[in-house]
Amino acid sequence: MPTASTSSAREILTGLHDVMASRSGAQAKLNKVVKIIAEAMASEVCSIYLLRDGLLELYATVGLNQSAVHVTKLAMGEGLVGTIARDVSLLNLDEATSHPEFAYRPETGEELYHSFAGVPIVRRERAIGVVAVQHAEPRRYDDVEIEALQTVAMVLAELIAGAGLADKAGAATETTRDAGSARLPGLKLVLGMARGVAVYHQPRILIEHTVAEDIEAERHRVYSAFRKMREQIDTMTSAPEFGTAGEHQEILETYKMFAYDEGWSRRINEAIDSGLTAEAAIERVQQRTRMRMREINDPLLAERMHDLDDLANRLLRIVSGRLGTAAQMGLQQDAILVARNLGPAELLEYDRRRLKGVILEEGSLTAHVTIVARAMGVPMIGRVRDVRQMITEGDELLLDGDEGVVHVRPTGPIGEAFDAKLLARQKQRADLAAFKSLESITLDGERLTVAINAGLRDDVEALETTGADAIGLFRTEFQFLVSATLPRREAQQRLYKAVLDAADGKLVVFRTLDIGGDKALPYLRTEDQEEENPAMGWRALRLSLDRSALMKTQARALLEAGAGREIYIMFPMISEPWEFDAAKALVEEQREWLAARKKLTPYKINYGAMLEVPALAEALDILLPRIDFLSIGTNDLTQFLFAADRSHPKLAERYDWLSPAILRFIRRVVGVARDHKVPVAVCGEMGGRPLEAMALVGLGIRRLSITPAAVGPIKAMIRSLDRGQMMTHMETLLAAPPNDMRAALVEWAEENGVSIG
Repeated sequence: MPTASTSSAREILTGLHDVMASRSGAQAKLNKVVKIIAEAMASEVCSIYLLRDGLLELYATVGLNQSAVHVTKLAMGEGLVGTIARDVSLLNLDEATSHPEFAYRPETGEELYHSFAGVPIVRRERAIGVVAVQHAEPRRYDDVEIEALQTVAMVLAELIAGAGLADKAGAATETTRDAGSARLPGLKLVLGMARGVAVYHQPRILIEHTVAEDIEAERHRVYSAFRKMREQIDTMTSAPEFGTAGEHQEILETYKMFAYDEGWSRRINEAIDSGLTAEAAIERVQQRTRMRMREINDPLLAERMHDLDDLANRLLRIVSGRLGTAAQMGLQQDAILVARNLGPAELLEYDRRRLKGVILEEGSLTAHVTIVARAMGVPMIGRVRDVRQMITEGDELLLDGDEGVVHVRPTGPIGEAFDAKLLARQKQRADLAAFKSLESITLDGERLTVAINAGLRDDVEALETTGADAIGLFRTEFQFLVSATLPRREAQQRLYKAVLDAADGKLVVFRTLDIGGDKALPYLRTEDQEEENPAMGWRALRLSLDRSALMKTQARALLEAGAGREIYIMFPMISEPWEFDAAKALVEEQREWLAARKKLTPYKINYGAMLEVPALAEALDILLPRIDFLSIGTNDLTQFLFAADRSHPKLAERYDWLSPAILRFIRRVVGVARDHKVPVAVCGEMGGRPLEAMALVGLGIRRLSITPAAVGPIKAMIRSLDRGQMMTHMETLLAAPPNDMRAALVEWAEENGVSIG
């Protein structure tokens, strides 16, 4: 049943079809178009602005002064029209002058009108114009009117492009591209270095025909495409290599959920009802999704929208019969993939022997595709600007994921320097790999523990590749962050058991959920979700104790996975001892529940606490007799001690981990724990840096849990260090701290031959 929006859009499209079929000139056609839109939407003004020579020119209007046509021009980002084109987003205002970007142009006579709505005319994902309506009475246009306007804008894009009235989308790229070498910075997503030729993923299909001749035939095409797409996703999710617990399974389940989402298919059908072809309908809904993505501040929700965008690209390729991405066509040589964004399913389609790296215009550290690329060992950088302007298909590229930069068409000296760095990196990795079989023993014979941090099933493989002693921190929230829905107990249990099996007897410390605050989940939201200080808000154990069903489910999953074994469970962000007591009681309650039903449980459970909140240090004498181990989380501890958000660009480097305040705090904690005979570990970035780790060893720390990549350098440091001498020297430094503690430690390390490079 057509809705009000589809009826409005169909009425306008019928008129547009007649106009487009006429033999009138382009100007006459657009003059008729604005009248049709204004009448259908009962608006006193309708105007079309086209991007010509880089400026948005008023090309046709009804309601504004005709003398302003071809005279009024706005730059990208100037006024309401320029803002719409720049951001490729809509505006719907009951009072236009109240918007901060409003720019008055007296020649138009628009002072008579209050309400304003405008949408971009999009071609190849770029705005080539804007269609806007205005009304004398202040009012917001209804959603059905806005949707009709967006549908019309899509058809206008075809008419305008066909007539050559606007700047060609992407034309600027051909004139601005530098034929010489270029250096493009970006965000480091997956470390590593790679050389290859540029290959564009090219998931986009250019829509040539937008107005449907036969609506039922278009609907049949969409139904058929949906069936084929769902078969592809079902096949992918059932593939043997993705059948085990881990991030791939969770991510592909998200895809499956979207593929079968009836709301998505219904919106596409409604767009077909308005008179669009199958391709145009999919594109129309996809444009709406992209506009929503630009408005979303929540990175997790934005990532879900990227997944839907990826599926829309897949559906568009199927319905158009153009299935050939670079993956399907095959990589002919070592390649670096270039894309606006990628879905993880799309990345998995590529030949891993040929795919050497990935460059994204978008992308984030928590994106699903980043997680998959890391698992594949493919270097990746994101947030690279001007990619399409600067990189041509087939260009030679040097991707340095360690520095977050890509060299385009490198000169001889740049290539030589890159090869030298790559060779040095490979040699360093080979040298550090030699430490894999060596124990972490200091020069004075002290055996220390070097463990790794993990969060995904694939991370466990690093135990073997690095020779680490244990997993000192398994972040259980990662499974929740990559899942579209709350992971069921069975899924959690499968993951934990798979991790324990893969660890093959090595110790694994499972940290219970650290979600909430700045790691909010879209499927676990509250009325007061917004927090001024999320890092210090309702998160981690605070959330788990309040949502006891959530923690009970996880506790049962851990107990079932560890049946017949010794397991380690650690609770995050404890502020006071009673929180630890409550969390332990909850786990013990689940163990008793299982035992009462004759279920096998772990033969021993070791309970630990994370010290991240400074207040807990003042209650250690109460807490330590109740716990089996303590772990200092230096990332949160540092920002809490200094009241400084480490993610803030102006504060990230302001406070040093080697500050006397931090070192003295840790020394005090280690001393109290030693008196109670409770082992203490450090998990966090601080322990993964050789100089900082040297200082920690000097404070009495014997256990470090770090990223897998840091194991080699940390082992090298430990095996070149005299622990006793370092502890004595640290006491001297902390008794009378130098002005520059870091410089003093570097000097001592160099004098004593400690490997900190």
